[in-house]
Amino acid sequence: MTTTSTAPSAPSAPPVLTVRPIDPAVHRALLVRDDAGRPPVRSVDETGGAPLRCCLTRALPGDRIALVGYAPLRRWAAETGADPGPYDELGPVFVHDGPCAGPAGAGDWPDGFHGAERVLRAYDRHGHILGGVPVLPETAEAGAAALLADPEVAVVHVRALHFGCFMHEVRRG
Repeated sequence: MTTTSTAPSAPSAPPVLTVRPIDPAVHRALLVRDDAGRPPVRSVDETGGAPLRCCLTRALPGDRIALVGYAPLRRWAAETGADPGPYDELGPVFVHDGPCAGPAGAGDWPDGFHGAERVLRAYDRHGHILGGVPVLPETAEAGAAALLADPEVAVVHVRALHFGCFMHEVRRG
């Protein structure tokens, strides 16, 4: 009788994450017509704190902001050739009402942006939901890395747990 032994495989390194805010060209287009075909709702954030998806920061008191309808999965699908079908959805997001320099650390996890519980929603290469995981702000980045370690997961959306609003996208690399 022959016995074959295999050494335990070393744990794979977590994937490198790229955090993606709303693309600057998309941001400019949303300030004309949003993904629902409507003009933006413009205002001044008197107290500050609105989560801005163009730069992944919070608005400062007095910042001019716009509330727009945004379809993040539709935008990803157009880029990748996926067809999310009924998983495509549209929701409200805040952006600067005008030019924005984008995030300070391009592709980095946005420190201080997530002040509340989030849900990480994983999608496959077709744009179909594979599942969701609720996380605390301090575990969100590790949670996204764990989801993206699964080769079936193509993209992760970070969303507000209570309202379901899209916060930002996370991809490998």
